[in-house]
Amino acid sequence: MDDLHIYNTLSRKKEKFEPINDGFVGIYVCGPTVYGDPHLGHAKSYVSFDVVVRYLRYLDYKVRYVQNITDVGHLTDDADQGEDKLEKQAEIEKLEPMEIAEKYTYNYFRDMDKLGVQRPDISPRATGHIIEQIEMVKKLLDKGHAYEVDGNVYFDVSSDESYGKLSGRSVEDQESGTRIETASDKKAPEDFALWKRAGDDHIMKWPSPWGMGYPGWHVECSAMSTKYLGAHFDIHGGGLDNQFPHHECEIAQSEGAFDQPFANYWMHNNMVTLEGQKMGKSLGNAISLNQFFSGDNELLSRAWDPQVIRFFLLQSHYRSTTDFSEDALAGAENGLNNLQEMLLTIDGTESGTAEDYDLDTLRATIEQKLNDDFNTAQAIAVLFEELKDIRKQINGSQPPANIGDIKQFLHEFVDGVLGLWPQTDTSTGDSKDKTEQLVELLIDLRSQARSNKNFELADAIRDQLQELGIELMDNPDGTDFKIKKGDSSQSSFQNLKDQFNI
Repeated sequence: MDDLHIYNTLSRKKEKFEPINDGFVGIYVCGPTVYGDPHLGHAKSYVSFDVVVRYLRYLDYKVRYVQNITDVGHLTDDADQGEDKLEKQAEIEKLEPMEIAEKYTYNYFRDMDKLGVQRPDISPRATGHIIEQIEMVKKLLDKGHAYEVDGNVYFDVSSDESYGKLSGRSVEDQESGTRIETASDKKAPEDFALWKRAGDDHIMKWPSPWGMGYPGWHVECSAMSTKYLGAHFDIHGGGLDNQFPHHECEIAQSEGAFDQPFANYWMHNNMVTLEGQKMGKSLGNAISLNQFFSGDNELLSRAWDPQVIRFFLLQSHYRSTTDFSEDALAGAENGLNNLQEMLLTIDGTESGTAEDYDLDTLRATIEQKLNDDFNTAQAIAVLFEELKDIRKQINGSQPPANIGDIKQFLHEFVDGVLGLWPQTDTSTGDSKDKTEQLVELLIDLRSQARSNKNFELADAIRDQLQELGIELMDNPDGTDFKIKKGDSSQSSFQNLKDQFNI
C-alpha cells in the first residue's frame, strides 16, 4: 500500500506522514466560536476532518482527536479590538454569555451528529482552561516574548524571527491600518494580545497577575492543544481563514513558550462559497445547518437530508472551494441515492458462486486516493464505477464467490471512513411505521380501483403520492414503494394525513 501523504501548509507541499510516536496520532482542530448556529462552512471543515480522523483509524492508528469550543475571547474583529462575540450576542438575545455558549454548543453538536460527524475525544472549553492560559502567558513574559502594559499583555512579534512562516506574510505586510486601528499601548502594530484588561462593564473576566481580564483568542488553542497532546504533536487543522492571524499566532506563542516545534503538519480546508462569495455569519449570507435540514430559509426550496449535505461536501477535495447551489445539492442527492441503492443490493446478497471479484485491487485503488492527501472525491468516483460492475453481476444472477469479503470492506470503508452508509431513522420510529402502513393502505386502495377499472382514482393516488416524495414501482408480484431522501418520516406522515383526510 502507498504511504499516506498530507499537504502541509507549513512547507507548502505534500509530505509523507510520519507520526511522532509509532502507531499514535495526536490531532487538534480549531472548533467553533459558539455565538450562533453552525452553517455550511462549519460542515465543510468538520466533515473533512471527520474523514481524516476516521481514515487514520482505518489505517490502525490510535488517534486522540481534540477540538475546542471557543466560548470567550474571540473579538468581533478577529484580532485584538471590538467586543467579545459571545457578549455581543448575549446583548442581542438578552441572555447571559454562558447561556449563549450553552445554547449554541448544544446546537453545534446536534447538527454535527445529524451529519454523521463523530465527536472528538476531547472538546475542551476556553473558559474551563483559564488557569492554563494564564500560565502560558507567564511563561512568555518570563522568556522575553511578551510585555505587559496597564493590564494588557501582548506577544512581542519581534522576538520571533520565524513569525509568518505559516502564512508567508512578512511583518511589513501586517502594518497598522489595513483592517483596524492599532491599540495605542502596543509596541508595534503586529504584536497581538495574550491577555486583555476588562472594564467594569465587561461580564466575562477572571483574576490574573495583571488584574481582572480575559484571554486573547489565540492563546486558548495553544494552551488546550498542548495540555492534551503535548508541546509537540502531529497534526493541527482548521479552516483556511484561520491560517492568519490565528494559526500564525498559535505557532509563535507555543514555540516561544516551549522552545520546540509545535505541530508537524498543518492542514487547512477551503471555504464554501455562494455565487463566488464566502458563506459566513459575519457576511450575513450563511444558511444554518438546521435551516438546511428543515428547509426554513428563503434561499432554499425544500429541506435537505443531512447525508446529502455530507455527500455533497465529500465530492470535492477538502482543499478545494465548494460552491453551493441547490442544483448541486440535487445532483448530490441523486448520486447518493444511486450509491446507497447499489450498497443495499450488494449487502442484501447472501452468497455467490461466480469467480472472485478482485477486491484487493479495489481496496488498493481506493486507499491510494485517500493516501493522496485524503482525496475523497476520487475515492468516491472509483467506488461508483466498481459497484456498478458488482451490481451488474448480482442482477445477472452471478454474484462473486467472495461477496462476504466485499460486503465487509464496504462496511469498513463506506460506513467507517466516509460515513455514508444507508441509515434507518429510529428517532421517529412510530411515525415511520405509520407512514409505511398508510402507503401500503393506499397501494391496496389503488389496486382495488384498478381492478374496478377506476383508473382515474388509481392514477390520482399514484400522482399525489409522487408529489409527496413517495414513488410507486409496479412489478409482476405487486407494487413496491420508495420514500425519497429529503422527506422525513414525520413530514411524510403528516402530508399523507392532510392529503387524504386521514
